[in-house]
Amino acid sequence: MRKWKKLTLSFMLSIVTVGGGMAGQGILLPERVSAAANAVPAYEVKFLADPDLVLDSSGSPRSEVVDTFDLNSTPQAIRVGYFDTDTLELNSKGWDVRLRKKENKSDYELTYKKRYPVVNGNIQAALTLANQEGFDASDDNYEAEVDWGYGKQTLSFSNTKKVSTKAAGAVLPSEEEALKLLLDKLPGKLKNWSASNWGKQKLAASRAHGPLTFERYTGTWNNQEITLEVWPVRDEAGSGIQNIVEISFKTTDSTSVTGLRAGLMSLLNAEGWLLPADGLKTQLILERY
Repeated sequence: MRKWKKLTLSFMLSIVTVGGGMAGQGILLPERVSAAANAVPAYEVKFLADPDLVLDSSGSPRSEVVDTFDLNSTPQAIRVGYFDTDTLELNSKGWDVRLRKKENKSDYELTYKKRYPVVNGNIQAALTLANQEGFDASDDNYEAEVDWGYGKQTLSFSNTKKVSTKAAGAVLPSEEEALKLLLDKLPGKLKNWSASNWGKQKLAASRAHGPLTFERYTGTWNNQEITLEVWPVRDEAGSGIQNIVEISFKTTDSTSVTGLRAGLMSLLNAEGWLLPADGLKTQLILERY
């Protein structure tokens, strides 16, 4: 009996010793791992403006709009196209895939964006849901942003990649070449979103929606950089063009964004330029092209 006790004690001590060594090496004993914190988003405030009141007959901002926002006289042309299936299967899961080129840049921008609706202004709830699906503060491949329009907010996570090109001006490659580029740079989150290779399969079956060229004017308001964009989108009938004018600014300051937004809305409303609606540029392009 005494010999058996000695053997048992010896065996138990050996387990403690080996286990302690393993734990020190991170091999056997699991440690409690803290979940990553929610992402900290930047903000983009966007308002739609009445094109009949802010644009002249040539489609450029009227002089009073230029003066109010100190807009530059020459806009930047940007060519953009979106890729999705005919039934918009990527968009239905909250994903938008975009390719664009700015006229004065020597690269294509490939953007893969996941959107989450913000319900009743509860941004933290949207960030927590995104965290549960893999978008958290530790992921530096995606930029978190809250798009804040007239009546709603949307949380988005964008992964943007750049591919150098010798093409000059605001031009895009052929649809076949564009899709090849987008598939080549496809991030893992989208690739395996609903199932293994789900995103890759859906993107491979996609086509171009668009492309179109929009113009971006930059200026300042209230010591804040401001942007005015004019998007000539195909109208609902498919026979003409509907100009969409968006006035926006970006900030990383969550404490001042509410006041800045209220000030810009008040100004636009006082001038009669504000359209009391939320922008749906991406959705309209996906549906109309």
